Amino acid sequence: MAIKVVVFDAYGTLYDVQSVAGAVGTAFQGHGAYITQVWRLKQLEYTWLRSLMGRYEDFRSITRDSLDYTVGTLGLTADEALLDRIVDSYNTLSLYPEAAEALVALREYRLAILSNGSPSMLDPLVQHSGLSPYLEAVISVDAAKVYKPDPRAYALVPDRLGCEPREVLFVSSNGFDAAGARSFGFKVARIERVTPGGLRQELRSGGPIGPATMFRALRMQAEALGYAPDAVVNSLLALPRLVESLKG
Repeated sequence: MAIKVVVFDAYGTLYDVQSVAGAVGTAFQGHGAYITQVWRLKQLEYTWLRSLMGRYEDFRSITRDSLDYTVGTLGLTADEALLDRIVDSYNTLSLYPEAAEALVALREYRLAILSNGSPSMLDPLVQHSGLSPYLEAVISVDAAKVYKPDPRAYALVPDRLGCEPREVLFVSSNGFDAAGARSFGFKVARIERVTPGGLRQELRSGGPIGPATMFRALRMQAEALGYAPDAVVNSLLALPRLVESLKG
């Protein structure tokens, strides 16, 4: 069955989560690199923990809790208002440079976002970035009260858009998300921004392994779970040709 709907993950796929580094570095000088990476690692870990425990909290709460955790590992303290402002940097994340052009090129398809982000975070983010005109829907897992890669999160797409899973191409740069979407029954394209070869070169450089390299190793590679994506591309701009090839 031909692809009719292209659904994007938001954080790390359309929007660069590393763009919080400026706000973090200004607030915690000398600790910016560490906090930026560990914050994101812990943020995702908390989504999985809360899903497994059946103790859902929305993504803004998780983002704040994981920032508190990360700052605490350094023994630092910060004003509550400052921490809230840092969390608010998620509302103005930078788009990846090719994101808008890719969505324009895919305009003949139904386009949507499925994200862990809560509506209070996604709505201002999408408006700020100018992507609203291209998207039929911005779907938050908050409607299911469980995080990706739980199947109930992916089920929001066919429920909301009235389509079959096999009519959906799901696009993510996150290995866990790509595996979860493939397991659910979507066609999946993974955006590979850090190649395995590039990562190996970093890891074998002989120097200390810094937090950014550790993040790339843990979150920017394919997972070995047996649910490989249907395609791996290095840019969102490769998607129009890929979708065309999946029409048959």
